[in-house]
Amino acid sequence: MQRTGWLMVLVLWAVPAVAQTEPPAPAPAQEPVAGEGVAGRPGGDPATSPRPYDRVITKEARTDPGVFQVHRLGDRLLYEIPKALLGREFLWVSQVARTTLGAGYGGQPAGSRLVKWERRGDRVLLRSVSYAIVASPTTAVSRAVAAANYDTILMAFPVQAVGKDDAPVIDVTRLFTTDVPEFSGRQQVRARTFDVARSFVERAVSYPENVEVEATQTFSTPADGPPAGGRTGSSSVLMHYSMVLLPETPMSPRLHDDRVGYFSAEQIDYGLGAQRAERRRYVTRWRLEKKTPGQGPSEPVKPIVFYIDPATPPQWIPYLKKGIEAWQPAFEAAGFVRAIVARDAPSQTDDPEWSPEDARYSVVRWLPSTVENAVGPHVRDPRSGEILEADIQFHHNVMNLVRDWYVVQAGPLDSRVRQLPLPDTLMGELLQMVVTHEVGHTLGLQHNMKASSLYPAAKVRDPAWLKQMGHTPSIMDYARFNYVAQPEDHIDPADLIPRIGPYDSWAIRWAYTPIPESTSPDAERPTLDRWAREQDATPWLRFSTPGAGGTDPGDQSEAIGDDDAVVSTGLGVKNLSRVASLLLTATGRPGDDYDDLDELFSRLVGQWVLEMNHVTSLVGGVTSQQKHVGQAGLTFTVVPSERQQAAVQFLAAQAFEVPSFLIAPEILRRIEPTGALARVRTAQRRVLDALLSPARLTRLVEQETADPAGAYGAVRFMDDVRRALWREVYAPGPVRVSAYRRNLQRAWLEVLAERAASSRSADDARALSAGELRLLDADLRTARARAADRVTRHHLDDVRSQIARALDPSARAGGPVLVARPAAPGGPG
Repeated sequence: MQRTGWLMVLVLWAVPAVAQTEPPAPAPAQEPVAGEGVAGRPGGDPATSPRPYDRVITKEARTDPGVFQVHRLGDRLLYEIPKALLGREFLWVSQVARTTLGAGYGGQPAGSRLVKWERRGDRVLLRSVSYAIVASPTTAVSRAVAAANYDTILMAFPVQAVGKDDAPVIDVTRLFTTDVPEFSGRQQVRARTFDVARSFVERAVSYPENVEVEATQTFSTPADGPPAGGRTGSSSVLMHYSMVLLPETPMSPRLHDDRVGYFSAEQIDYGLGAQRAERRRYVTRWRLEKKTPGQGPSEPVKPIVFYIDPATPPQWIPYLKKGIEAWQPAFEAAGFVRAIVARDAPSQTDDPEWSPEDARYSVVRWLPSTVENAVGPHVRDPRSGEILEADIQFHHNVMNLVRDWYVVQAGPLDSRVRQLPLPDTLMGELLQMVVTHEVGHTLGLQHNMKASSLYPAAKVRDPAWLKQMGHTPSIMDYARFNYVAQPEDHIDPADLIPRIGPYDSWAIRWAYTPIPESTSPDAERPTLDRWAREQDATPWLRFSTPGAGGTDPGDQSEAIGDDDAVVSTGLGVKNLSRVASLLLTATGRPGDDYDDLDELFSRLVGQWVLEMNHVTSLVGGVTSQQKHVGQAGLTFTVVPSERQQAAVQFLAAQAFEVPSFLIAPEILRRIEPTGALARVRTAQRRVLDALLSPARLTRLVEQETADPAGAYGAVRFMDDVRRALWREVYAPGPVRVSAYRRNLQRAWLEVLAERAASSRSADDARALSAGELRLLDADLRTARARAADRVTRHHLDDVRSQIARALDPSARAGGPVLVARPAAPGGPG
């Protein structure tokens, strides 16, 4: 399963085996059943011979036919497994259906894996199946691959009886009422122990292709142990387990290409005849097959269907449906009509067996959670990358997050935010944007943070362009709202919100368009390569370059118009000043406290830091475009030195001077008695940390080594920053340093002292940092005589003292060199 989110960095996700710090409690004593050996896990005594069928499946049994025959006998659950399905692979999906308050959330995934049932004499083994390494069975190396990829036995069951057509009957109760690490919900509630006495099967239903089981499981965390989700004591969880039969013939896979942003199912294939272990990656995508192949656009045989959780507040349902079906035009470009549809969940009357936890259904789940997030995971077949199911998790407080973002980023451009709360129509549009983004993940798409830098900067303010193209080429970027546009641009508020863009439609076409003339994944490669090269002529079809993270100034999250971050950030700061002037009115309902004002002002400060750090990324930056063999040009190109130096000059004027809206007394005196100095210092320190990072200095040194005449260079950069931060010292005339500037200068001193004292640095960062401190010390020696007031003189003396202690290890031994570094406040993304 791939797990992604509106705030979260994407990771390949599956539930690992959880180390059990305490053994599970013993099962409650019960009368032994003839023919049953020692319970469960490998290592128990072998089972004795099966008993007659009617002595095991008695008249009291409640039987549900389906892919397996599922029998209930009191508290016991038995499976009757058709012989033809032994050895077939199933997808096992675990989910938290209900939980104790404070111990996770209903609808929370707990992992997925492939399993198969295998009979060994009078035992049935449940095995976990892995496709991490593969080889064709016709190759000699397949024997070694099989020996290195032995399927783990998760549990063993004695055969209780044998049914029709030699179908073994097994008691699987313990699979759901003991702590099986591979399926357990214990990790979700962060508990230590499992209580068998308070765990039991609630429900078991069999369908033609799947079995659904729900079990109450109770966990405990002792008062002296780690907290379970922030709590101690017991947590009862209703776990839902779906076991779905996989297609006997896997979907034909499509090879992954780094130029197009898809998640992938990865295998190491030892059977390809290459002179190394060959890594094969297949894009994750749904199995879409045309009803009428060869006749142009067609409906799919089986469309992608998302159900809306019946727990969703009804006013948001139409917007969530629109956000899901917004992807239909993208699939039309791939040759499919109505490929993705949204439906209401059936009522209990219409379908009493329908469940949002059922792995046959993809559902937008609404979670009663204060977490400000939404995530769009999907479950895929590792054999082919086929997406089998996806549940989007909508945490209730994602509404608060998008409200804050919209007010801070688009407030001056939309009159609807002048008084909170936002109107339902606007909130619905914001939720529609979120679900569209998350659906993109469930279709296989990764984040594309590069997208927002690929439009010309001037177009981000062009009403005609925005109406047709949007302000970012991809809904999969973390490009929230258009904070670059100005009130005088008269942008339609509908065009301030991101939507599916040209990259998204192109990427869907690349992955989902059938290539009927190709009979294998390798045969598709020339066509896929030709499509990927369309990026050369159309920049906004490009995807983030693998390996460029942190170096490409166009590959930034939360950025708009980062084709020219200096210009765009300057415009963004103008809007932030306007937002500050709106906050008192927007949050000023009579009788309310100032919590909203406090929250939104903190978001405003965080947005200011984000935008400043889009500019820091230019320094030592490298622009990139992923290219494959045969494409002209370089993958990585150093940002020109004049652009890097202009970025430092911008920061000197904008980040290292205090904007008036950050210290507006009409706001600050309503939310805090003191703290403005610390708030500004913390924000500026975050910018300094980014600007003076060792990795940036290393890149500057390397760029200068490669191009001594043309590069900006680390020494020139450090000199520019020092002179900007200490401009009072380098300017002629009296030296007077304000309280905000003193704080900023102390922050610079702390950062360089940390770098100079680092024993881990293996590059030039330590030497450059120490050299800057020595240069400043020499300049302060002469500047002290020009101090215009006592506070400034004391400040300069103290700085020199701190420099001496930072550079002299024997002086540092007596105690801490500098005050503790302030903690950075939390923020979006």
